[in-house]
Amino acid sequence: MKKYFNLFLKDITTALELVIALILAAGISIMIVQLIVDFRNLPDLNTYPNYEDLLTNCFNLIIGVEMIRMLYLHTQSTAFEVLLFAIARQIIIDHSNSINSLIGVIAIAFLFATRKFLFVTFDQSEKVIFRATQKTKHVNRLLHVHIPYEDDETLGQLMLRKLNEDNQEVGVGACTYYKDFGLRVAKITDGKITRIEVIRSIQ
Repeated sequence: MKKYFNLFLKDITTALELVIALILAAGISIMIVQLIVDFRNLPDLNTYPNYEDLLTNCFNLIIGVEMIRMLYLHTQSTAFEVLLFAIARQIIIDHSNSINSLIGVIAIAFLFATRKFLFVTFDQSEKVIFRATQKTKHVNRLLHVHIPYEDDETLGQLMLRKLNEDNQEVGVGACTYYKDFGLRVAKITDGKITRIEVIRSIQ
């Protein structure tokens, strides 16, 4: 029951993030239209204040776009890009003193060093364990995947069939792979598969 509740909460948070991203995208689109309309006034310094205002608006829009990507991709690289643009904006727009600019440059160098030496490349995945008696069609509906099955096959029956087709030995850790996900035998009791792990890519 707990895993169903966790999946339900995950779907809600994903939907909320999508709504926030859509609202942000709509706001950015409106601001871009306003920027295009105001562009004709750029040569007239009395109407459009100055070039720095244009640069500031453009940087704000770029940072907003990167935040949208961060909301739906959920990767360390998108968070890195948001921070990079925010610091670059501060260095380029703010001309308060050279110390602040130097600190900004050091911060950017630190970000690049962090990405080079501390970021670990790995496939982000979601792992959910089901009973082998669970109907495959219910798992498909719950996880929004498409596990090919025959008739009213359970996960256990499907796993046994696939392992036999691939001439694999039935045991804990045995896997069968599909395009964006895989199935893994998580537990065997008295010679029967009792738990199957569905591993789904979330990238």
